Amino acid sequence: MSGKEGGFRKRKHDHFPHGHRREDKDSINSSSAVIMAFKSFQLELDTRHDKYERLVKLSRDITIESKRTIFLLHRITSAPSGEEILIESEAKLDVVRQKIKQVAQELMGEDMNQFHRAISPGLQEYVEAVSFQYFIKTRTLISLEEINKQLIFAAEDKEEEETKLPASDCLSKQSLTWSLKVTPVDYLLGVADLTGELMRMCINSVGNGDIDTPFELSQFLRQIYDGFSYIGNTGPYEVSKKLYTLKQSLAKVENACYTLKVRGSEIPKHMLADVFSTKTEIIEQEDGLS
Repeated sequence: MSGKEGGFRKRKHDHFPHGHRREDKDSINSSSAVIMAFKSFQLELDTRHDKYERLVKLSRDITIESKRTIFLLHRITSAPSGEEILIESEAKLDVVRQKIKQVAQELMGEDMNQFHRAISPGLQEYVEAVSFQYFIKTRTLISLEEINKQLIFAAEDKEEEETKLPASDCLSKQSLTWSLKVTPVDYLLGVADLTGELMRMCINSVGNGDIDTPFELSQFLRQIYDGFSYIGNTGPYEVSKKLYTLKQSLAKVENACYTLKVRGSEIPKHMLADVFSTKTEIIEQEDGLS
C-alpha cells in the first residue's frame, strides 16, 4: 500500500505550528468594533433560540392538555350527564388558555412569523379541542373570530405589579393586555383534525345505540368537506394534504348512516357497532389498494 493511498490527507493548516495559531487567537482585539458587533449578534441569536425553545415547550404542553380535553369530551356519548362533562372540559380549556397566555407574553413585541413553527402544532390542537366542545354544545362550527376573542388576556393584579412599563409607554397598567391570533391556516388544519374526532364520536354513538347523532354528523361533515373543496389545491399544502383524511372520515360516517338506514331495524342495537367496524375496515382496505 502506497503512502498516498494509505496515509492521512493533510489539512490545509497542518503546516502551521499549533503555537502560532494559539498566538493569533490570543492576539485578537476583543474590543474592536467587528468583534463587538459579532458578540452582539451572538447574544441576540442565543436569546432568540432560548425563546424559541420555551415556545416549543409551551406548544407541547398546549397539545397535551388539548388532547386530554378531547378524550374527556368523547365520554359525553356514554355519560349520564353531559353537562358535567362540558363544565369539566371548560375548566381544562381554561388551563390551556393560560398556557396560550404565556405564549402571547413571550411574543409581545416580536414578529409572530419568526416563531410560528414553534407554536403552530399546539394552536392546531387547541382549535380542534375548542371546536369539538363548541359542536357538542351548539351543533355548529366555531368561527375563527370567536376563537381569537377567547385569546385576549387582561393582566391580573399580581402581573400588573410585576410588569414594569417604561415611562414613555402610553399604556397604563390597567389597560395592559396580551392577545394571540390563530392564523387562518392553523384554524383550517384544526378543523380538518376535528373531522376525525367527529368520526370517532359517530362510532361511539352507534355503539351506545344512538341512531340520531350519526345523521347529524354526516350532514355536518358534508358541509365541512364542501367548504374544503372550494379551497382545493389553491390553499396551503398542509390543508390540501388533510383533505384526503377528511374524505375518509366522511365516508366512514356516511357508511354508518347507510347501515343504520338500511339494516338498522333488523340488527340489534348492541351489534350495530360491530357491523359498522367491519365495514370500516373494508373501506380502509379498499382505500389502501386504490
